Amino acid sequence: MTNQTEKEQVEQEIVTETQEQETVAPEAVDQEQQPQTDPLEEAIARVQELEEYIANADKREQEIQLRARAEVENIRRRTEQDVEKAHKFALEKFSKELLNVVDNLERGLQALEGADENVKALAEGVELTHKSLVSTLANFGVESVGVVGDAFDPELHQAISMQPAEGIEPNHISVVMQKGYTLHGRVIRPAMVMVAS
Repeated sequence: MTNQTEKEQVEQEIVTETQEQETVAPEAVDQEQQPQTDPLEEAIARVQELEEYIANADKREQEIQLRARAEVENIRRRTEQDVEKAHKFALEKFSKELLNVVDNLERGLQALEGADENVKALAEGVELTHKSLVSTLANFGVESVGVVGDAFDPELHQAISMQPAEGIEPNHISVVMQKGYTLHGRVIRPAMVMVAS
């Protein structure tokens, strides 16, 4: 009987071991079924990631370079425009001061219109001085604006009043009280005018 009991114990131990192995066996089977990652494949995947990163970094660098070039080009263009404007409009203050001289010469000519023969030479001298000054201003880009009959332009003219005028269309200049001037197209003094209604 002892043999049988021993035999049963051995069988029972074998069954217990088998059960334990079955419990452990699925994990072992899972490990065997799961593909082992090859270090070479991992390295290849990592190299591909790094190549993508480098390609993206190159694209970003090219974009930054393009933006920097565009910014430099814009700064260069703006600087050229500023220099050009400085050359064009450097005489603006000086021209404004000379306009007062032109106005005074025109007033002098108006006063000398009804003068007698003794003052005729003086009137001619004032007229020549006026023409010379106006042509010199024109050589430097100063031009007069505001002529009777021109259409009223609020950018060039300053309307003092509106009144009906014969032979002049509505919204056109009927009287010029003071000439206006531009320097290379920029208004340095608007013309003071009366507008026909």
